[in-house]
Amino acid sequence: MNNISASGFLDLCRSRYSCRAYSERVPAAADMEYIMECARLAPSACNRQPWRLMVIGPDDERRHAVAQAYNRPWITSAPTYIIVCGAPAEAWTRPDDGKNHLDVDLAIIAEHICLAAADRGLGTCWVCNFNPARLTVDLKLPCGIVPMAIVPLGYPAADAVPEKKRNDLEALIIK
Repeated sequence: MNNISASGFLDLCRSRYSCRAYSERVPAAADMEYIMECARLAPSACNRQPWRLMVIGPDDERRHAVAQAYNRPWITSAPTYIIVCGAPAEAWTRPDDGKNHLDVDLAIIAEHICLAAADRGLGTCWVCNFNPARLTVDLKLPCGIVPMAIVPLGYPAADAVPEKKRNDLEALIIK
């Protein structure tokens, strides 16, 4: 049933990084379909699937909205953006404390996008430091839909790979 080896997934996780420099090469349609199918298969709390995705390609007039909401020059080098949005009213809420799990569900689908892109040799970066009100207005998002992340996507520029720093496993374990 599963054709991905444990070492293959570990290698994929090791190879994925936050890419902040992209080549002009546009992702192939087949790669985009693969990434979107991987996103579609992401789990969510109680299978509510409260997400919406907006794909903005290189010729899309909405690109300016991303650059306005996240005013960093590097983002304009990405040929494609996936805007990860959600519907808070559709998300599962934990009964004991009222915690709405939209942020968790959207984080899961965003990471499916990032790992699927890495599997196809594409780079991505989570961008959450943007103006959500401006992006909502400029993208004309439907009522009740909120943006959570901008995921720039494309082929990394030749010099795009930064050093990857992670804490030791021992630092993550609570004893």
